[in-house]
Amino acid sequence: MDKSTKFSGIDISKDVFDVMDMRDQHFIFQNSSKGFREFKKVLATDSVCVMEATGYYHLKLAYFLLENKIKVSIVNPLSIKRFVQMKLSKIKTDKADAKMIRLYAQNNELKLWKGNSKNQIESLQVARLLDVYTKQSTALKNKVHGEQTLGNPSSIVVRSLKRGLKLIQQEKKLLEDRLTELVKGEYAAMLTNLESIPGLGRKTATMLIVFTDGFNRFDSAAALCSYSGITPIIRKSGTSVNGRSRISKMGNRKLRNLLFLCSFTACVHNKACSDIYQRITNKGKSKKLALIAVSNKLLKQAFAVARSGMPYDENYRSVLTVH
Repeated sequence: MDKSTKFSGIDISKDVFDVMDMRDQHFIFQNSSKGFREFKKVLATDSVCVMEATGYYHLKLAYFLLENKIKVSIVNPLSIKRFVQMKLSKIKTDKADAKMIRLYAQNNELKLWKGNSKNQIESLQVARLLDVYTKQSTALKNKVHGEQTLGNPSSIVVRSLKRGLKLIQQEKKLLEDRLTELVKGEYAAMLTNLESIPGLGRKTATMLIVFTDGFNRFDSAAALCSYSGITPIIRKSGTSVNGRSRISKMGNRKLRNLLFLCSFTACVHNKACSDIYQRITNKGKSKKLALIAVSNKLLKQAFAVARSGMPYDENYRSVLTVH
């Protein structure tokens, strides 16, 4: 995008959204279909609407604009936050936020948002609900264990907890089957190829496809690793700062946790991952650090397999490590 592009910064909340255009005009609209139509009337020709990814609140407006052939860019909120900090701004209002989003757009290279297919939208919804049910299931299991540890647990309490747990597990099974059906309907060959990677199970392979939209959201394995939050942050400066390197943890928590669980199996059955694990632990580094490195390796293998369209082949693992 060149400097002549007409950006509109949009700050969205549950009920309204603030807009700041290139002429420093400020507008407030209802976050509803009526508000969207009113916003469209004041938009300059060839405008690019820039907004933060704010949970679910931005999606209806984003899809409305896309359907009306208006360009949209959705930015990571952390990028905007860092930009505001760099500008040393001390004003925190919806109007000021909209202006900062517009200024960010003017000073940074943006990618246009293309939206998701109906299949991808449903897959993401199912994945998010599965995450909720998984947490509830874990909480109920812990509660059952806690009650039984008391020595004289109330039978009605334990039965109620177990009924709730059974119901959640049934719902989880239905959702998992539906998610597999959705992924197989569009990426059956890719799912099979990903499962050929030793240590990468069906659940992680499915979630990888869902969260990356069939690996189409990323141009490189490095970008995918950053998204998953398993890239190291180096903390060194001069002679006084020499902290331990740690992963960023700023990416997709669910994906990061799944990869970490897979790393235990990969250390045993995946030769490339096993070599990395042994090399790091032999240097006296922690096992956890080695497992994170294995997670990173697994993700790079998955990216390479998905992009090549071929199953994993240990004899070509050097080729499969795509950066």
